[in-house]
Amino acid sequence: MRIAFPRPDLWSACAFALATALHPLAADAQSLQCGGNLVGIGESRASLLQKCGEPISRDLLCRPVAPQERFAALPGGGWLRIPFVPPCIPMEEWTYHRGEGNFLGIVRFSNGVVESVRDGERMR
Repeated sequence: MRIAFPRPDLWSACAFALATALHPLAADAQSLQCGGNLVGIGESRASLLQKCGEPISRDLLCRPVAPQERFAALPGGGWLRIPFVPPCIPMEEWTYHRGEGNFLGIVRFSNGVVESVRDGERMR
C-alpha cells in the first residue's frame, strides 16, 4: 500500500505559514513600547501611566452589544417576543505619540485593563 503526500512545495508553504503564525514576535504586535518598557494586554491603567506617562488624548467609547430577545407570557397562552437592546460596554482609548515618523500607539481599555494595542496613523 502506498500513501500519497502533497507536493513538497505545498508542504513548505504550509510549514512557513504555520511557523509565521506561531512566531513569538506575533505577540509583540499587542504591546506598546515606551522607552525600555513594554505594556501589554491585561495591564492596568496605573501600570501604563507609570511606564509611558500621560497620553496625548483619552477617548471614551461605547462598544455596542448585540440585541437580545426576551419573552413575556400572554394571558390566555402564548408568548410575546420583546426585543431588548442592552446598554453598551464602556471602553476607553488612550493615544500615545511615539515620535515623528512613527505610528501613534492606541491602547484600548475594558474593565480597567488593557484589552488591545494597535497602531494609529503615522506622525510626520
